[in-house]
Amino acid sequence: MSKEKEIGKEKGRIRQLARYYIPYKGLFFTDMFFAMLGAAITLVIPLIVRYITSTVVEKPLEQATGEIIRLGILMIAMVLVEMYCNFYIAYYGHVMGARIEHDMRNEIFGHYQKLSFAFFDNQKVGHLLSRITSDLFDISELLHHGPEDIVISFIKLIGAMIILFVVNPMLACVPLVVIVVMLLFALVMNSRMKSAFKENRRRIADINSQIEDSLSGIRVVKSFGNETEEMRKFNAGNDRFVDSKKVSYRYMGIYNSGMGAFSTLITVISLIVGALLMTGGKLGAADLVTFLLYINNCTDPVKKLVNFTEQFQNGYSGYERFLEIMSIAPDIQDKQDALPLKNVQGEVTFENVSFHYEESKENVLSNVNLHVPAGDYVALVGSSGAGKTTLCSLIPRFYDATKGEVLVDGVNVKEYTQKALRNKIGYVSQKAVLFTGSIKSNVAYGDNGKKGFTDDDVKQAIETAQAKEFVDKTEGGVDAFVAQGGSNFSGGQKQRLSIARAICRHPEILIFDDSFSALDYKTDRVLRDTLRKTCADATRFIVAQRIGTIRDADKIIVLDDGKIAGMGKHNELMETCEVYRQIAYSQLSKEELA
Repeated sequence: MSKEKEIGKEKGRIRQLARYYIPYKGLFFTDMFFAMLGAAITLVIPLIVRYITSTVVEKPLEQATGEIIRLGILMIAMVLVEMYCNFYIAYYGHVMGARIEHDMRNEIFGHYQKLSFAFFDNQKVGHLLSRITSDLFDISELLHHGPEDIVISFIKLIGAMIILFVVNPMLACVPLVVIVVMLLFALVMNSRMKSAFKENRRRIADINSQIEDSLSGIRVVKSFGNETEEMRKFNAGNDRFVDSKKVSYRYMGIYNSGMGAFSTLITVISLIVGALLMTGGKLGAADLVTFLLYINNCTDPVKKLVNFTEQFQNGYSGYERFLEIMSIAPDIQDKQDALPLKNVQGEVTFENVSFHYEESKENVLSNVNLHVPAGDYVALVGSSGAGKTTLCSLIPRFYDATKGEVLVDGVNVKEYTQKALRNKIGYVSQKAVLFTGSIKSNVAYGDNGKKGFTDDDVKQAIETAQAKEFVDKTEGGVDAFVAQGGSNFSGGQKQRLSIARAICRHPEILIFDDSFSALDYKTDRVLRDTLRKTCADATRFIVAQRIGTIRDADKIIVLDDGKIAGMGKHNELMETCEVYRQIAYSQLSKEELA
């Protein structure tokens, strides 16, 4: 990319960042006003001191005393005003930053919701979490402190330099030369710090991801006695983070020590040159005192700019990472003229469907043709990796077919809005997922906050899912607390509550993706019989491992290596499909095979 394009890109990013001020422009401008007022007061007070030391003290005692008292009251009043200015920009400025952070967090979380399964397949939760927490905090700090720090610094620096040139042009050249060198030094170090801070962010995201992996799988870790191995992996990531921090701290150390030295040099050199001018009668004592007071107004802005550069690197690198996520377009999107889904019957058809995941060009499904009439009970069997889950995932458009069409009621699913399509489908994944809250809130989750589900709907779903017995025994019943991830319930209990959540919304299509694996054989069989009776109008797809529980399905689909190896009822497949026979022989007893 050419330098001009890179500059144009950076300007575009800055404009994008500035738009977050728009909803809070009133707060922003008042914050800037008080920042400028406070800076102006710090410039005026030394002038009053100069006037007192050079003019007032020369007046008669009584007159001088009265004027000193009046000027003293004025300066105290100005200090009080400055105090309020500092309070305003510290409190309301931070409130503005927090609100902007709130808006950006909503924006990125909303964007996460739009992204497809394919995106999350290739992302670590720790990295995504880092972008929505620490990155956004740094961005909000930049948006709050950045403008006011720059405004205060420039008002103080430029104002002080103008006054110093008015007091003594020759002596004013000293701080001016040193400040120019300081700025050149800052620019050189600035670019080196930027890459170091970006690397820090990558490393801390890796640590967050490793922590998330380890803690979410803590039962596996402990069951294998692998605490030491997890600690080793964490230490390795932690050490890498420290190494990257060392690099950034080295640059910061050079930067801060250099800037500190320059700040002290301004005072020292100004004092030496000022003393020489005094000995030559070219500078008065009051002017030297004034000069030294304004030197502080020159060095303070520079120190503030030092902090701003660090803040800018943190905030801007965080904003670049924010934009990386926001620039990812969902690979599954609604068409502009997408249709609502009404009067659904539940007929599902696969026409010459093939599919492969983004990272692989090898088909998971190949030329699948399948017609499932509305209200049918279809079971999918096959070895692991045969494509059962993938086939089910294409119906609600968790992924889009690479080739061919998936139809619901004769219409390509791509023609419907995703929300309308998924509202008609009850999906239970392989891994039972419960959310923090109550049993009731989890079962009623499919209501989408519309408060349309009654208590009877929830209780009926729980009963149908064969969960009533353990729910009634749980303290609090349907209002019992569900811990994060449902960790206070067994695997079978979580599966039954997940099934209850799917059937509570009375969908026209039900998909159970190996959702009975944690249930005992008896509960599995009873649950399927109950579903057959209570959900008779729904088209049901059941991915199954146990042939014994799906022998009465209207249709059994046998998948092998992404292709349909057989289709029919149990007895038909036992005669015509070798793959099905092998699975059946490995599971069923002689009596069951007879």
